[in-house]
Amino acid sequence: MKALEGVRILDFTHVQSGPTCTQLLAWFGADVIKVERPGTGDITRGQLCDVPNADSLYFTMLNHNKRSITLDTKNKGGKEVLEDLIRKCDVMVENFAPGALDRMGFTWERIQELNPAMIVASIKGFGPGPYQDCKVYENVAQCTGGAASTTGFRDGLPLVTGAQIGDSGTGLHLCLGIVTALFQRTRTGRGQKVSAAMQDGVLNLCRVKLRDQQRLAHGPLKEYSQFGEGIPFDDAVPRAGNDSGGGQPGRILKCKGWEADPNAYIYFITQAPVWEAICDVIGEPEWKTHPDYAKPVARLPRLNEIFARIEQWTMTRTKFEVMEILNDKDIPCGPILSMKELAEDESLRATGTIVEVDHPVRGKYLSVGNPIKLSDSPTEVTRSPLLGEHTQEILRDVLGFDERRIDEINASGALGNVTAIAAE
Repeated sequence: MKALEGVRILDFTHVQSGPTCTQLLAWFGADVIKVERPGTGDITRGQLCDVPNADSLYFTMLNHNKRSITLDTKNKGGKEVLEDLIRKCDVMVENFAPGALDRMGFTWERIQELNPAMIVASIKGFGPGPYQDCKVYENVAQCTGGAASTTGFRDGLPLVTGAQIGDSGTGLHLCLGIVTALFQRTRTGRGQKVSAAMQDGVLNLCRVKLRDQQRLAHGPLKEYSQFGEGIPFDDAVPRAGNDSGGGQPGRILKCKGWEADPNAYIYFITQAPVWEAICDVIGEPEWKTHPDYAKPVARLPRLNEIFARIEQWTMTRTKFEVMEILNDKDIPCGPILSMKELAEDESLRATGTIVEVDHPVRGKYLSVGNPIKLSDSPTEVTRSPLLGEHTQEILRDVLGFDERRIDEINASGALGNVTAIAAE
């Protein structure tokens, strides 16, 4: 039995943040019914397409294990079907623009009338405040949540990260909120509203920088390279390049082959407990007792010099050779892995972190699997649905409509022009 088997999700999400959340719920066994607009569906089906006439990877990699129904919610019959689905589902998840659900006629009060146990989960750009009505996308969330101002090098532009901490990060936060609300409902029997703002989610992931902002009021941030270079700090946390955020000095260093390979680098942390081992590895045994290097406080003003010396050593070996040598001595490090290397990593495939999925139109493709592993609820990743693929099935099996009622709904235009394709 899957962990969320028996839970039914009404998925009113699109693009990335919401689908990330509902895909996780589906991976844990929930029956996720994705409601899509007839004819077009989720806008990402047609974005960044690479295979003619096939749903994009953008869509397929965010909508595994779901069923798709097409509904024209502006149509009277379509609205009635949606009301029936609300009565039958446990959770509604949406990431519309602010106020969109209310304008559709589905206010919190109306949803509660239809199903008092319904949990309504929403992702918005901002929480209540001056920006609450603003539309937000990934990079906007990174900028307003503190990530961009603290990413990059001190003398350069703020940078966004390639990780989707705004969209997928907030989807993860919302998923936790939904599961928590479901647990509380087992005690109260009541539904509730669950919300996750993208700004809040990004800030939560940037908590160490908020930590540093408060430390800055009591003196310079000594583990930052800026301190060792003698450059005064301003009144806000600066960008610190590849310095470690955990208090242990760290840098990205070149490895053998860096001239031709843009990812021939390794992250190296000069952790205090293994300092003597580091000195032995790089051929500087005298640093173990030298007053300028022996203690962490003495090393802080000399980090540039220290890492330059370490880099002389790392450049003589490949990143994997460096990792093997350092791990043997418990020196923390990590190679810079490219997407190609990750895609080809057999260990990630063995754990289900990278999965190969077969699609009837696209063919085989790689996707990220469930990053959360449960010992008693293994995840099976199945392909994303074709547009409207499960419409008749949902009307029949979820809502219990007979053929006459289904024919009436079809004739009303509530479903759009749907070509049913059997689920595989």
